[in-house]
Amino acid sequence: ASPGIAHHRMTPDPHCFPVRVYYEDTDHSGLVYHANYLKFFERAREHWLGIELLLKLAREEGIGFVVYRAEVTYREGARFGDELIVRTTGSCESDYRLVLSQDVLRPGSGKVMVAGRITLVCVDRDSRLTPLPEVVRARFASAP
Repeated sequence: ASPGIAHHRMTPDPHCFPVRVYYEDTDHSGLVYHANYLKFFERAREHWLGIELLLKLAREEGIGFVVYRAEVTYREGARFGDELIVRTTGSCESDYRLVLSQDVLRPGSGKVMVAGRITLVCVDRDSRLTPLPEVVRARFASAP
C-alpha cells in the first residue's frame, strides 16, 4: 500500500443524484427493466466522481474506470414517471479498488428499492490495471 492512502474509509457524505423513469426504461410489465438500474448507477457515479475529472483523466493520463464487480439486490420496482434518487457512497478498498454502495430510493424515503455494490478499477490506454489516481484516493484521506 502507498503511504497516506486511506483504505476502507468511506466518503463523508453521500452523493444524491435524481433520476426520472422514462417509458424507455420500463419493460412489458411497466416496471423498470432490471439492467437499467445499472445505467442509473453509472450516471450517478459519473456525477459523483465528476464528469470533468473523468474527461481529464481519460484525455491527459489515459486512465479510465471499469466495473470489476456488480452486485444488485432488487426489493421494489419503479414505474414510468417515478422520480428516484441514487445515493452513492464509496470506499477505497486498496490502491486499485474503489467500492461504491449505490442505493435507489424515492425522494424523502429511507426505504431502499434497489441496492447496489459496485467495484471499480482503473485501466490505462492498453487496458492494463493501474492504481487509482491520487486525486481519487485523496477524497478518502480526510474521511473518518
